[in-house]
Amino acid sequence: MDPYRLGLVATRIHYFQLVARLGSIRQASQALNVAPSSVSRILRQLEDELGTPLFERVRQRLKLTSAGELMLYHARVSLSELNRACNEINDLHGLHRGTVSVAVIESVARGIMPAALEEFWGRHPAITVNVKVVGSQQAANMVAEGECDLAVVFDVRVPRTIRRIATASLPLGVLAVPGSKLAQKKELRLFDLAAEKVILSDTSLMLSSSVEETFSRSLTDLNRRSRTNSIGLMIEMAKRGLGAVLQTRVGIEQEINDGSLIFVPLRDSKFNPRKLMLLSRSEKEMPDAASALGKLMAQIIERIGAAEDR
Repeated sequence: MDPYRLGLVATRIHYFQLVARLGSIRQASQALNVAPSSVSRILRQLEDELGTPLFERVRQRLKLTSAGELMLYHARVSLSELNRACNEINDLHGLHRGTVSVAVIESVARGIMPAALEEFWGRHPAITVNVKVVGSQQAANMVAEGECDLAVVFDVRVPRTIRRIATASLPLGVLAVPGSKLAQKKELRLFDLAAEKVILSDTSLMLSSSVEETFSRSLTDLNRRSRTNSIGLMIEMAKRGLGAVLQTRVGIEQEINDGSLIFVPLRDSKFNPRKLMLLSRSEKEMPDAASALGKLMAQIIERIGAAEDR
């Protein structure tokens, strides 16, 4: 059961929390599929009745005032308690009913998540699983704020209020077309990419900053052909031989299995392995259905990590 879907969260509080998280009325209106004027009007009504502003504009973004921070804190506490009540009611039905909310990054949505859902629904076909595809930091925040039960992310600083229940260290590598020069190698060094047209993640993805920082420290002159926030687009460009794509194996499982792409690991001391993490809410807040899915996904991620260690 979802407190929002059940109408347990007031519209004003819902709009307020969304604007507080996104820092923008326009972005909140897009997420809600309503006009920006509707969001502005509801926030203005809330501020008028409270007799104090909840937001101030700082560098084209909305920032919470002290009153806004106080309101957000208590709204999150209230939502957490509502979620807990819904979860406890779900638990009365065991695993025959219930809803689990999961936030994942795009690469996980392509491979790990479908495999986990297939196995989970084979055991618990009546459980609803809602999956949101967002960035790593946003996914972690959604668990911390009680919006999701679980999240799968790369390389974030885990908030103290949530748990890390599984981790896998994964090497970065290049996606190469079979028969290409890079595909002939068992592993690559940074200098092997000097003459290549490289396709990179843009700054909205966690990988971007670490790759750019590593190349800036090296003497390798990187030929950046493209930047994008779409893993799917990067994979399609790699399959067409349009450039060397830097990624982990996550999200490329199907292409590697069918032979349309070859993953060649970057074995270079300048590159640290990426940490794939499964995060969850505190154990006491987790309904049985979410705990069951969490255990299954933890096993999958641990298997991925063990395979890389071999």
